[in-house]
Amino acid sequence: MKRSTAVLLALGTVTAAVAGGVLFLGAGDGAGTPGRGGDGLPPATAAVVRTDLVLSKTVDGRIDFAQRRVVKAAVEGTVTVAADEGETVSRGQALYELNDKPVTLLYGPVPAFREMKAGDRGSDVLQLERNLRDLGYGAGLYVDTEYGKDTEAAVKRWQKQLNRETTGRVGRGDVVFQPDRVKVVSADAALADQVGPDGPVLTIASTRPVVRALLDQADGALTARGTKVEVALPSGKTVPGKVAGTVRPEEGGAEDGTPEGITVEVVLDGGPGTASGEDAEAAASVTFVSEAREGVLAVPVEAVVALRGENGGYGLQIVRGTTSSMVRVETGMTADGRIEVSGAELREGMKVGVAKP
Repeated sequence: MKRSTAVLLALGTVTAAVAGGVLFLGAGDGAGTPGRGGDGLPPATAAVVRTDLVLSKTVDGRIDFAQRRVVKAAVEGTVTVAADEGETVSRGQALYELNDKPVTLLYGPVPAFREMKAGDRGSDVLQLERNLRDLGYGAGLYVDTEYGKDTEAAVKRWQKQLNRETTGRVGRGDVVFQPDRVKVVSADAALADQVGPDGPVLTIASTRPVVRALLDQADGALTARGTKVEVALPSGKTVPGKVAGTVRPEEGGAEDGTPEGITVEVVLDGGPGTASGEDAEAAASVTFVSEAREGVLAVPVEAVVALRGENGGYGLQIVRGTTSSMVRVETGMTADGRIEVSGAELREGMKVGVAKP
């Protein structure tokens, strides 16, 4: 169930307040004009305060991991060891086993697209050699783009350690290249399933925790990359983060009951351990901050009055003891019932006229 709390007020609120009868008008430019009515004082007052104003919207979200993607089998086979959901897999470890042979995770941006053997050249060979070196099989290995005798010897040492046939070749489906270690989100193929080629075996994601939240279509401005957020995790801990971008919803649109809107992915500050131990089934509260003003003078929205005269604009009825006068002000951001105001005659702590509570 989505909970949406919007604290987004526009200057139109000022107009609405004026239209509602909270109106003290000055003549001309409004400066120095006594307050109207009875004893010249407003029915109530409020203080000019120095505070922070924040435009924000709070919605429910859920903890997830970034960059979900499906790993497909490169060759046909039988799943003899299924992926372990929730497991973190690092370089040199098996993601799963096919035909009783481990399919090993290696690091690199180039996907495994062919069998690699002596005489081959390419960026895939280069990243294979880097992995062999980093896994401790680099003795005598010259790391370059050529699959030479030194590469073949390193591969054989690696295959022996894996209890694989020491062919010196890396076959299609023997390895999966990913940029870094991965989290197994789901096992899409169970033990003994027949898969491939191109059959889904498991879904993985990066180990970086994120929160996904659904915004309304009208909140497009909040989806900009880098927008700051505050996330209240299910445990009650609050952590900062920022919008990484939008993602496709995991389910379809309104036809299958999924609410329409924009799914936003929020990256949490603090690294992979930030969401450790959190209940992934419980909702997190995500507050998007679209604008913030720190240390500004502010008054209740209903304190601002429209000024008559050719110059127009806005003013505040300043109350000093038993007298009052109208002071012209410039208005700024509005949030949570307060509006930013500035002016040469305005000071923190001054009393301004407002409607009777």
